Amino acid sequence: MNLGLDWGTLLLGVLVFFARVLDVSVGTMRTISIVQGKTRTAFFLGLIEVSTWLVVVAAVVNRVIDQPILGVFYAFGFSTGNVVGIKLERRVAFGHTVFRVITPEKGDEMAAAVRAAGFPVTTFTGQGMSGPVTELYIVCRRRDLKRLVPIVLGIDPTAFYITEQAGSVSKLRRPFMTPRTDWRAIFKKK
Repeated sequence: MNLGLDWGTLLLGVLVFFARVLDVSVGTMRTISIVQGKTRTAFFLGLIEVSTWLVVVAAVVNRVIDQPILGVFYAFGFSTGNVVGIKLERRVAFGHTVFRVITPEKGDEMAAAVRAAGFPVTTFTGQGMSGPVTELYIVCRRRDLKRLVPIVLGIDPTAFYITEQAGSVSKLRRPFMTPRTDWRAIFKKK
């Protein structure tokens, strides 16, 4: 049986691999966009995904019987695309999250630091296993968690926190930002 290990087949296999990584990673992001309710984003990602998939399938289907190595490249591209899509989506961080923090002693200090960073926070007092605790309730964009977690753990490294996906948010105050002073500032309209 000929595995198709000539240079032309290997080059096509590498192209199939990278096209499959692109197609599946875009598909992963499209699926997450659908869950988040981002219809326009899902539409355009779906267009890219299916267009790429059609090109790849057209290149592989008729040749896979004679050159089974293409099927291996196709499968590895699919698997790798899943991982790349998840990592890419984590970087883009679509949507909003509910960030809850429970701390036994430093609730007021932590709330003040989170507010100083520009995030709205609501606090609740409660009773934990070892006594009174303060719960901080914060709704923010997922991408803002990278800023919030270090603030929280910097004040109380033993604080317990949990994140939950927020389906829809009625109003969200974004962190304070300094006004743009670069070339993009000329496009800002009031």
